Amino acid sequence: MSNSPSGMLTWKLHGDGTHIPPGEVVAAGERLSWPRTIGIGAQHVVAMFGATFLVPLLTGFPPSTTLFFSAVGTLLFFLITAGRLPSYLGSSFALIAPITAVSQTLGAGHALGGVIATGATLAVVGLVVHFAGVRWIDALMPPVVTGAIVALIGLNLAPAAWNNVKEGPVTALVTIIAICLVTVLFKGIIGRLSILVGVLIGYVAAVIQDEVDFSAIDKAAWIGLPEFHTPAFDPSVLGLFLPVVFVLVAENVGHVKSVSAMTGENLDGLTGRALIADGVSTMLAGAGGGSGTTTYAENIGVMAATRVYSTAAYLVAAAFGLALSMMPKFGAAIATIPPGVLGGAGTVLYGMIGMLGVRIWVQNRVDFSNPVNLNTAAVSLVVAIAGFSWPVKSDNPTFGGIALGTAAAIVIYHVMKAISKVRGTYLEQASPASAPAGSELEGEAYSTRHRAGTAEAE
Repeated sequence: MSNSPSGMLTWKLHGDGTHIPPGEVVAAGERLSWPRTIGIGAQHVVAMFGATFLVPLLTGFPPSTTLFFSAVGTLLFFLITAGRLPSYLGSSFALIAPITAVSQTLGAGHALGGVIATGATLAVVGLVVHFAGVRWIDALMPPVVTGAIVALIGLNLAPAAWNNVKEGPVTALVTIIAICLVTVLFKGIIGRLSILVGVLIGYVAAVIQDEVDFSAIDKAAWIGLPEFHTPAFDPSVLGLFLPVVFVLVAENVGHVKSVSAMTGENLDGLTGRALIADGVSTMLAGAGGGSGTTTYAENIGVMAATRVYSTAAYLVAAAFGLALSMMPKFGAAIATIPPGVLGGAGTVLYGMIGMLGVRIWVQNRVDFSNPVNLNTAAVSLVVAIAGFSWPVKSDNPTFGGIALGTAAAIVIYHVMKAISKVRGTYLEQASPASAPAGSELEGEAYSTRHRAGTAEAE
């Protein structure tokens, strides 16, 4: 496919446009008939919907604004990657903790400034990767470090989940049970949307218990622009936000590797562009009041199930997202979701983020009999879960649990490894040839492919 602007908008029709023969996939530069492409684009919107909206609800940002910038970010991603890498950019869960912490102390404006700084750093990393390759990332963040950072970000959010659960314990319990049951009761798209379905069931339970206030919906207009906000900047928030860059790098690298594995096309050369695109998208979101973005595992699930990797479907999904973001009444309805539902969903999601870090360790067979690996994970997790802080300013701790935990993981690993090699006490571990490269997206893609293959076999 051509890399020219006109080439990006020209897709070759796959076969007859209606059927996908066994063993074939619809590549990024191909498409099915437009009615089917529109249908698949709508599936991508449904797949990203629950998680993308949950982030602004948990951080207090306007849901419609976040949806608007996720759609714009998806369009930017398409342009910057020259239409060669299918992806939807949804809200990043890695930013929940720093956004919440800064919003409660300095205000939402300074949180947006932190989001911009995160995006700018990610874009710079993308430029380096584009010209220097990704090997240095693997050296800086081996699986034990990447897994620890992903895990500690999720587990650091546990108190936030409990604070919401306390405001509606029965509703939270219903939401948790619903999410767990939907996951195991249903196959296909419904099973993958267990969070969204669970939130809907919890919402019904909240309505029955009179925990939902519908007054804001009546006041909202049907058509209108999202609610934009202006960022503010304070260097003291950087210690909370910049560690998230490590997670965003892992997610984007994992996304490229996952799509490559499923399509059989080597897309490593697009890794730098993907990082730049996500960085620019995150900066733009922070500049207008939206949550930062990342490539979405939920949409990899849709691609694995449909075998359609056409970037045309993502342009359709972005168009749907933009349209929904221009409906204030829709955003107001989303904002009525009560704390009990958010607490229940957060309990599952935050725990899942933590376990995604563990899954990186398992998939890469990290050897915890090696004291370097053991101490790297042990210290960083306790620092984050306990919420350690470094009071650089007496009235405003600059470095919190996530920042200190991330620093601990990187510093402890590399310092201990260097010393043990000098002393001859380092235990070498052979890298398993079959292990995934190590990101939550790759794990999601693998599990989705496994479920899809099982369903086809049955």
